[in-house]
Amino acid sequence: MSASKIRGKILGVLWAAGKPMSIEEIAKKIGIGASSTMGYLLGLIKAKYVSVPQKHYYAITNLGKQALGLPKIDKNLALGILSSLPLEKAFHFHTGIDQYLGVYANSLKDFADKIQKIDLKSIEFHLPRRDFELWIHDLGDPELSKKISLIRGASLSGDELRKEVYETVKSRHEELAKLTLQGHQI
Repeated sequence: MSASKIRGKILGVLWAAGKPMSIEEIAKKIGIGASSTMGYLLGLIKAKYVSVPQKHYYAITNLGKQALGLPKIDKNLALGILSSLPLEKAFHFHTGIDQYLGVYANSLKDFADKIQKIDLKSIEFHLPRRDFELWIHDLGDPELSKKISLIRGASLSGDELRKEVYETVKSRHEELAKLTLQGHQI
């Protein structure tokens, strides 16, 4: 595998994790030794694609996200993603075709809250159909949409699936909410 592919893989692993990772965790995910991984990480740190938020832990930076092709999110875009939607643009939960639960989410926060309580059959119905990804992409958040697609590809089920979707959406909501208060780009 080429050096640029390995660097890209490291950035992808850090981005998908959504939290700082140790060198051992990164090395295991990309399938190379820790010492080799450290060499690549040093280059990514020098390029400002990776930061060291705490000793021996590494996280992707905004520049690193851009290197992966993810768009910049500014305060106005974050406010748009977090805003409440009219009923016709809300996410409507089903357990099957023509099996509407009478439950909808009209914002990203509402969506996270409903995911915790909704019938598990609904999550297992919508995820493989890409319904969550498409709705979130339509909100204006391709980054979260891509993270949901990773969950879809992870072959999770039951409460493990619910927890993963909830924590991913909740974490993104918190990240965007902070941005609206600070006004910086992410």
